[in-house]
Order: sequence, then C-alpha cells, then structure tokens
Amino acid sequence: MTNNPAQALIQFNNLTLGYEMHPAVHHLHGQILTGDLLAVVGPNGGGKSTLLKGLMEEIRPLGGTISWPLGRSQLAYLPQRARLDLDFPLRVADFVSLGHWPRRGAFAAIKSTDKQAVEQALKAVGLTGFGKRSLDSLSGGQLQRVLFARLLLEDAPLILLDEPFAAVDEATTVDLLALIKQWQAEGRTVIAVLHDLHQVRTHFPKCLLLARDVLGMGVTETVLTAENLAKARKMQVLADPLAPICDLDEVEVQG
Repeated sequence: MTNNPAQALIQFNNLTLGYEMHPAVHHLHGQILTGDLLAVVGPNGGGKSTLLKGLMEEIRPLGGTISWPLGRSQLAYLPQRARLDLDFPLRVADFVSLGHWPRRGAFAAIKSTDKQAVEQALKAVGLTGFGKRSLDSLSGGQLQRVLFARLLLEDAPLILLDEPFAAVDEATTVDLLALIKQWQAEGRTVIAVLHDLHQVRTHFPKCLLLARDVLGMGVTETVLTAENLAKARKMQVLADPLAPICDLDEVEVQG
C-alpha cells in the first residue's frame, strides 16, 4: 500500500446506533482519516462494540448516517474472543488460509503462492512451523497470533479489532502492537476497542471516548483527560439500557 496524504475515510453524521430502538451510541459526529490509528475506549456497555457492528453494517443506524467519502472500504474484522468458536480440530494453516476468502471466494482453488502466503503470515506473527498444529492445541496467546495471521492475508485497508489483547500475555501483546504499527506505516486504517488506557496513551495517537454519549474524539491526550474520564464513570452509573432514543443536543467533536 502507498502512503498517500490522509483523507476522510469514514464520516459520522449525527450517528445513533442501538438495538430495538434502544440507543447504545448517541449523536456521533466526526471523521476517521486514512492511516488513522484510533482506539475506542469507554465503560462496559458504552457502545464500543456496537460502533464496530455499525461500520460492518451488522446493524443499521437508528438515526444519522455513516458515510464513506472515498467509497466503502474493504475491511477486516477481529471480533472478541468470546464470539469465536474455535474449539475444534482445524489445522492452523487451514484456518489462516481463510483470509483469502474475501477476495477470492470460498471455492477458489488453493495455489502454491497461497500456501507460501500462509507460511509468511505465520512467520510474521512468530509462529513459524505451526501450520500443522490444531487450533484447539494452542494457548491463548498463540491463538491470538493465528487470528492476526489471518488478518494479514485479508490485506484490507481498514482493520477493526474488538479487544484484541484481552487475556493475552505481555509478549504477545508487544508483538501484535508492533504489527498494528506496521499496518499503519503501510497506510492502513486501524480502529481498536481497548480497555488499557496506558496502552492507548502509549501506542494510539487518536482516541474516541464513548459512554453511550460521545465524550471526546481526536488526539488521545486531549480526549483522555481526568474530566472526561470522570464523566464516563458517571455516565456508566446513570446509563439506562432500555432508554428510548434521546433528544439530547447534538454534540459535535472533531475527527
């Protein structure tokens, strides 16, 4: 990929997302640029995973829109581990090779170059020689590396990560953070739902703080202030999961 000047990739226009008319994300304005490395943080139930589902079009907006100024981008998505059923004897190489599907389809013939790409992806995540291992024989950290190897093969310009470091050892986290930074250096856009604020401050230049309402979006150090974090904690206590769509004044934040 080339390092072109940053442009607006995603535009949020008074976006409200939720389920059965109960909002989880309220009145989001702003934009995400090509090449952004953005962390999405906030309390549990604050709308972080809901936002990723909206980007993937798994759910439709209750209000407002998500627009794609450059055209809808191909994306790769890593869900929370709790949403994955990987407790079956599939070989690591076969699982990683699924990363070819978005571009070639499920029934495309496997080429020798595809096998080489799988080996290279496993090498990139520190799992050389693991191709014949069964998924159910892996540790938590090894499994997360395999999931990142599959993302490598998807070769998408937009990558969505939902809690990619949950229950993962420190060495794996360090290696995967390095891979994420490599993606950004290649011009890819990465959006990651995270909980570790120290990690966010250290590695993610931009941040979106969600507690159902948008408390800040932009440069991380200007978003993760003591005042904003206190508001997030308060809103977590006050949040009503069955509330109707609100009539709050629109709060505009800059991307």
